[in-house]
Amino acid sequence: MYRSWRLRYKRPPPGCKQVWRPVQRSTPAPVALIVPTMESFNFYVNEASWSDEETEITRKGTGVFLPNLELIQNDQKQEENPVPIDILPDDIHERILACLPLSAIFKASCVCKKWNQIVHSKKFTLNDANFLSEKTWYFMFTSSVEPVGYLYDSGLRKWYNFELPFMVHHTWHIAPSCGLVCFMDDETSKEMYICNPISREYETIKNPPNLGFSVYTALAFSVDQSNSKYTISVIRSIQSSDDFLLWDVCIHVYNSNEKTWLTPVMGMTMHGWRPGDVSVICDNVLYILVFCTRRFDFQNSHGLITYNLEKMESVVREELVIPAPCVLTCGRLMSVQGKVVLVGGIGRQDRPGVIKGIGIWVLNGKEWMEISRMPHKFVQGFGELDDVFASSGGGDLIYIQSYGGTALLVYDMDKRQWFWSQRCMMHKKFPLEIFSGFCFEPRLQYM
Repeated sequence: MYRSWRLRYKRPPPGCKQVWRPVQRSTPAPVALIVPTMESFNFYVNEASWSDEETEITRKGTGVFLPNLELIQNDQKQEENPVPIDILPDDIHERILACLPLSAIFKASCVCKKWNQIVHSKKFTLNDANFLSEKTWYFMFTSSVEPVGYLYDSGLRKWYNFELPFMVHHTWHIAPSCGLVCFMDDETSKEMYICNPISREYETIKNPPNLGFSVYTALAFSVDQSNSKYTISVIRSIQSSDDFLLWDVCIHVYNSNEKTWLTPVMGMTMHGWRPGDVSVICDNVLYILVFCTRRFDFQNSHGLITYNLEKMESVVREELVIPAPCVLTCGRLMSVQGKVVLVGGIGRQDRPGVIKGIGIWVLNGKEWMEISRMPHKFVQGFGELDDVFASSGGGDLIYIQSYGGTALLVYDMDKRQWFWSQRCMMHKKFPLEIFSGFCFEPRLQYM
């Protein structure tokens, strides 16, 4: 006689706690049901860990104990012939996998060879826009000897153990755009990386030639998915003489179609202003955050200059500087919803170097329009908030993180809401440990 088993949910009586227990039958003896799930394992896709430690069920061994389930023996004389899933056409498999969250898709690629081939097929990756969320993810890392960190899925609000394909330091210049991230170490390395953190694909590009000892370097990166190309801009500032007011500016532009650096734009000298290490590309226009070099001019300590990458303008004039909306301790530029966004630390009037809050502004023509200011309770949530901090944005989310901790604050541009992310499992190992991070749009394809 063939004995089959079926599953039945047992609702607890009112006033009693939910407990899991097998139904007692004369024969056979009670059996505990253990159902393995993908979340009960740590999968390594292309050597990248996608382990999730925030499950809602109790783990034990290699399985997951499900609550309020009982096994009922079925003595009916019937045979159950299992139907192999391989008989389904590939398009059905693709539709099944497309309904999963991105992290689950990579876990599913470890289930069988067919799913692995589908997930990494060009057809499936080109259609990822149909099922991937527009919300950006955030990768947090620290000054470690290994390229490991934690990846935050803003859609599911979960952290995952994650590993980049190469080592990244918090002193590197990092610029994300449309699923790709550009990494540049301008001090010790002669190469920069263009990487898709999700698929772990990357390519290396030689750094532009350094025509002199640059004091400040800024990196900007923009991806044009419709034309399958990207643009890299490197801005270098060199003090022209002993006069701290004069700075020579050099702009390098990389064309991915020709795979070469264009002739650098030189001969631009700024008086009273100097570019720093913050820039962004939006609608083929390069925006550079500049700092005032005139003494005791704290009111206009920050400004913004523009450079049209299509016309390749060769003149940057001081009178074209767009002043900052208020006294800033630091500023971070990003492209959010197709607009230039400034996230800045608001300084005190009497003590400009002391931060009292954080504001968000959108550039409207030549003027800054305030979107929001961080409520005081969130400022207190960071503990001791430094005058400089990490901030990155994309899609409709803006992330703000203190260099001295793992607290991550998120601002939703659509809902105009501030909220904390889920608590990250990364812990501070020593007092002076520095944390940093960046956000990017999760994509399966490289370009």
